Amino acid sequence: MADLMAGTALPCRRTALKAGLAAGLTGLLLPTVIACTPEDRPGTVSVAGGEPGGFYLEFSTLLAESLQRHGVADNAEALETGGSLDNLEYLLTGKATFAVALADAAAQHAAAKNTPNVEIAALGKVYENYVHCVVRKNSGIRDFAELAGRTVAVGEPGSGTSLTTPRLIEAAGFSSTAVGAAVPSVPTEKTITVMNLGLNDGLAALRGGSVDALFWSGGVPTAAIAATNKEVGLGLLDLSALIPSTRARYGPFYDRVLIPEGSYEGIPAVWTVGVANLLLCRRDLDDATVTRTVELLVGHAEELIPRSSLGVQFLSPESLIHTAGLTLHPAAAAAYRTLHG
Repeated sequence: MADLMAGTALPCRRTALKAGLAAGLTGLLLPTVIACTPEDRPGTVSVAGGEPGGFYLEFSTLLAESLQRHGVADNAEALETGGSLDNLEYLLTGKATFAVALADAAAQHAAAKNTPNVEIAALGKVYENYVHCVVRKNSGIRDFAELAGRTVAVGEPGSGTSLTTPRLIEAAGFSSTAVGAAVPSVPTEKTITVMNLGLNDGLAALRGGSVDALFWSGGVPTAAIAATNKEVGLGLLDLSALIPSTRARYGPFYDRVLIPEGSYEGIPAVWTVGVANLLLCRRDLDDATVTRTVELLVGHAEELIPRSSLGVQFLSPESLIHTAGLTLHPAAAAAYRTLHG
């Protein structure tokens, strides 16, 4: 088996939903989640998710329902949050048992070590995140370079998007300035004005014309983007040319992935930046809960696919263990070895 303690993100494919589940689990004796008594399971667990209308919260809700349905915990709930950075804080402070987060955000936390004696570990890569750069179809904007001198929404503070987007802007050779800030010293034609707006507020601003583009990192399709596209007509910009410089500056978390044609009505296929999305827990979470959760991810993967999804990546042990270099919880690594040999 590939090294269970590290990995790189795999390209997403629409066929992963069915083919991955069938092929990836071939020959694997799928477990029923090990039965546990009320005395040896947690009373309540929580999954830090994301914004309404986004993939994080949809996945986290499905996971919470499945954790409760199969007796991993007596009660389980999904939490609305701002996204990856918020979710890491929820884990560190004990407000959440599990969290979903982008690999680059998790790696930044691990490098910073801001919270002594608290370590975060991965249970698996649950899917690929796609960075969307969304513009109105009638805007005339067809290339990232055409965002110079314009205003863009770069994610709500606390979201993974608010970490990834500034990195892409910098990698492109642009500077950024916040709305209302002093006039920058660099030439205006190389500056992008940014607003910290999340998915729903950003889409409202895009509809109203107060921003020219919205950055969002999520699954494909993202329901709120699909709905807005039907309302006003949207386009997506190709971001893949930014990957080499972004990787050179910030590490190997960024991959070239395709948003397939048909993901959003009337929008052609477009290459963009992909970042692995991980399911995380604290290193001190008990082994039994970790083991049962891994068994759930493998044995009941079909329950964890958001209905709108075209590119989910958590359907087999092969994809789950590719955690972009973040260390698996030891009990998770042991569970994958037991399940896959």
